[in-house]
Amino acid sequence: MKIGVIGLGYVGLPLARLFGTKYSTVGFDINKERVAELKKGNDSTLEVENNVLQTVLKDVNDDAKGLFCSFETKDIEDCNYYVVTVPTPVDKNNRPVLTPLYKSSETVGAVLKKGDIVIYESTVYPGVTEEECVPVLERVSGLRFNVDFFVGYSPERINPGDKLHTVEKILKVTAGSTPETGKKVDALYASVIEAGTHLAPTIKVAEAAKVIENSQRDINIAFVNELAKIFNLMDINTQDVLEAAGTKWNFLPFKPGLVGGHCIGVDPYYLAQKAQELGYHPEIILAGRRLNDSMGAYVASEVVKLMLSNDIKVKGAHILMLGLTFKENCPDVRNTKVVDVVKHLKEFGIQVTIFDPWIDELEVKKEYGLIAHTKAPENTYDAIVHAVAHKEFSEMDLSLFKSSNAVVYDVKGVLSGNVDGRL
Repeated sequence: MKIGVIGLGYVGLPLARLFGTKYSTVGFDINKERVAELKKGNDSTLEVENNVLQTVLKDVNDDAKGLFCSFETKDIEDCNYYVVTVPTPVDKNNRPVLTPLYKSSETVGAVLKKGDIVIYESTVYPGVTEEECVPVLERVSGLRFNVDFFVGYSPERINPGDKLHTVEKILKVTAGSTPETGKKVDALYASVIEAGTHLAPTIKVAEAAKVIENSQRDINIAFVNELAKIFNLMDINTQDVLEAAGTKWNFLPFKPGLVGGHCIGVDPYYLAQKAQELGYHPEIILAGRRLNDSMGAYVASEVVKLMLSNDIKVKGAHILMLGLTFKENCPDVRNTKVVDVVKHLKEFGIQVTIFDPWIDELEVKKEYGLIAHTKAPENTYDAIVHAVAHKEFSEMDLSLFKSSNAVVYDVKGVLSGNVDGRL
């Protein structure tokens, strides 16, 4: 058994590392710089600790267990299991973008052999694996689906930045294009996943299970975001309300906030797109998305109101934005909604300084056209917005960065001491 993992990002690398502890594994990525850093035993995503990565790396592509990283297609030619872990984003109109899946399927199709199994982990709407990816594999390889090669699906459950719930400690859903393939896919994951597996009856069931996981969270967060807006109008502390309600055993502990990232802020659109193609308009799913997507503008307007109430001139004011990543203690800036807050503040003529010790400054500049800093500034500001709950910010003395009548707005609702506004 030899495994090829296609895509070495937040999902692919932890999985490839895990497979490499037991099988001969090739991690493939088209990004040469990414492959080069991994070959040196360094992971810039911080998902796999460098010392852990280095213990499983090998320098040659042989049949011994371990992980060999490459950007050359020839190095995955002799694999018999291929696991595709590429991203599935949406475009500016929130329509699913399947291009990475098509391209990776072409890559695998070019080396596909009789008896091989291709497993997809990317989050999609039900039907994509068999209706979109399989035809590409057939066209490029010239092989017949479920005759010459087979397909599986096992949705990723990576939680970026979470060092407690790592890939091997999260139960894995599995599925196959035939009953026998399902058993093989399930056995493969069961051999490395400590938490166990759940074999779904079909690939579509597994695809649907994944996409509703994040849609459910999105809707629940939208609910508490709406509550926050209502309670703010009533001058009630939302965090106090949630703490009180949380004393009931079956109350779900969701908190208000900015919903970004590659999963919760994206996946509901995949399910909505498929529903609309079938003639059904998903009201609750899209309502949740609209509300959560509006929170950047809401936070910006609340900050401006606080500034006006403190007699701070808004136009030309200076604001310090603490955090840019989509979640705390993680360098991932994909689909971060903090940029929405920055955008709307700038529309008021405000100058925004972004400080985030976790980010890659060049990546932020390339992805969003924003200047961000990894070192703490030395200036004072008219307002401070605590956007991401990085551990470093909880240890900061914010008074050092405040002008005489500055205001502090806590998006995450976790700061202690004198805070002028919370979400």
